[in-house]
Amino acid sequence: MDRKEFLINLGKGTASVCLACFLASCTNNNNSITAPPTNVDFTLDLTQSPYSTLNNVGGAIYKDGIIIARISQSTFAALSQYCTHQGNTVLYESNSHIFHCPAHGSNFNTDGSVINGPAGRALAKYNTALSGTSLRVYS
Repeated sequence: MDRKEFLINLGKGTASVCLACFLASCTNNNNSITAPPTNVDFTLDLTQSPYSTLNNVGGAIYKDGIIIARISQSTFAALSQYCTHQGNTVLYESNSHIFHCPAHGSNFNTDGSVINGPAGRALAKYNTALSGTSLRVYS
């Protein structure tokens, strides 16, 4: 093999690798989305500072892959914090009572159902139970 043939083959090989990487990056691989937590069961002490924001309506925190928001004086929502479109972290918007994905604009109701896409699946929903200043979040 002469030098010219070697360089041509090297160029073809490099181009093939680059093309494969490019095509792989353009696919929506749902396996890479962070899966919602399973077998959830924990209790938050709302008197502790990391969780005290939940004492106010509109307050929200993240814990173990779950976003927990106080919807009203007696209602909490606990949902997977990962958007079902591409796994970005959702935010709670207390003014409109929705969970919003800032990456691509998906919105979800407080029960996790999709309001608008591009997300096509609901966020996983978890149960909540308030007893005094203890909030239990469970599957």
